[in-house]
Amino acid sequence: MHTNDLRQLAGRLIMIRLFGTALDADTADFIRANRIRGACLFRQNMTDAAQLTRFTSDLKDAMGELALIALDQEGGAVVRALWVPPPPSAMALGAAGDEPLARDVGAAVARAIRALGFNWNFAPVLDLNNNPRNPVIAERSFGADPDRATALALAWMAGSDSEGVACCVKHFPGHGDTHVDSHRDLPTVDKPLPELERFEFAPFRTAAPHAPAVMTAHIVYPALDADNPATMSRAILHDLLRTEWRYDGVIITDGMDMHAIAHRYDAGDAAVNALRAGADMVMAIGSRDTQERTIAAIAAAIGDGRLPLADVHARLARLDRLARAHPAGAVQYATEDADRALMADAWRRALTARGNPQRPAPGSKVRLVARQDVVSDGVSEAGVPASAIAAMLATLFDVDLVTFADAETFDWHALPDDGRFTILASTSRRRYGAHARATWTPDLHLALWNPYQALDVAAPALMTYGFAPPALDAVRSWLAGDIEATGQCPVPGF
Repeated sequence: MHTNDLRQLAGRLIMIRLFGTALDADTADFIRANRIRGACLFRQNMTDAAQLTRFTSDLKDAMGELALIALDQEGGAVVRALWVPPPPSAMALGAAGDEPLARDVGAAVARAIRALGFNWNFAPVLDLNNNPRNPVIAERSFGADPDRATALALAWMAGSDSEGVACCVKHFPGHGDTHVDSHRDLPTVDKPLPELERFEFAPFRTAAPHAPAVMTAHIVYPALDADNPATMSRAILHDLLRTEWRYDGVIITDGMDMHAIAHRYDAGDAAVNALRAGADMVMAIGSRDTQERTIAAIAAAIGDGRLPLADVHARLARLDRLARAHPAGAVQYATEDADRALMADAWRRALTARGNPQRPAPGSKVRLVARQDVVSDGVSEAGVPASAIAAMLATLFDVDLVTFADAETFDWHALPDDGRFTILASTSRRRYGAHARATWTPDLHLALWNPYQALDVAAPALMTYGFAPPALDAVRSWLAGDIEATGQCPVPGF
């Protein structure tokens, strides 16, 4: 087979990242020359609806009718299009505990992103978060109980599918019980196989017949394969998922630029290993050079038989089927106002109290303590500014704002002893350290991102599972006495 033909087969098996907010001629030529049909867009690729719709339309023109144009629009802190109705996080839906609500939210998410030209959403997260120290999942999980979390995820998926957007469950076979972020290092989940089957694997096994796609985890599971992360493990992708569970949807890798992979393997070798293990598509999220090396390595593996042609065509058939069932291309968005109201209601229903929190009296003097900077963990969007929380509180109270740069050196006891009701607002995912846990004593803790932070501070707490504007609106409604916090945190310890 001619080298160019091999490259075009290889190009159909990768998904690329793009740079900038428009499709430049050079990238369009690269896509067409290699017949690349997959792209994942991130926040830096997006300005507004008009720009993004043009971008996805140009991508579809370059990639063809079977284009797969994807993003991570999970909800909560992991969203990319920020101007559409902001969906609650998975754990917020877990706290609300209502499957019809989860289905409605999944449908509304799909309507918003399909109107922008996307046909593939890398959601929902099926990881069961039973590890309070997990640095990257937390509120992205529906909860810790396999049955309840899976029921909510299936409802969310059904909603998405009803609106023409393919889901992709992640991170198979489970990222919930790790204390390492695979974006930064290679985690290991060292549990006996019966425990994995009862817990981590359960949501994926139940969802497999309904999931158009599955995303792999860059995690080692010694009970199945002591040598390879799941992304490159034939025992996990082929033997378990394809053969034992009879899964016939698309398997796509997580981003191969993540340190768990990129710091240990050559990009081309890793891509070939993933495909040989059973993946259908490699997420070559990296530089153009990385994408070129990935295509060259896959083409060489097809050429020398390490990736048999029949297997390649089976992979292409699965990808084609996914694209045909969920066509790319923007459609009219006629339900934005209704969807915005739906999302706001979902955020309100998720609001969870811990330790009998009390409201300050209307018009009273409060002190807000929050971190200075607006942070992201590299996966999520940046958290809410302290000034935005202060502005919300100022509609109800006389507010004094105090910010800190470093929680581990901030002296809580240096705050004025002037009788103000003190509110701590936690606006990052990172858990608090020993200093804050031992010395901070707010009257009320607003845990506006990671609910596990409510365990770090000895104070009554209100948990939102996210910091989107309707989450702050829900907090304001509670503080004003207009609503109660009826959510039930779906993980142990609360």
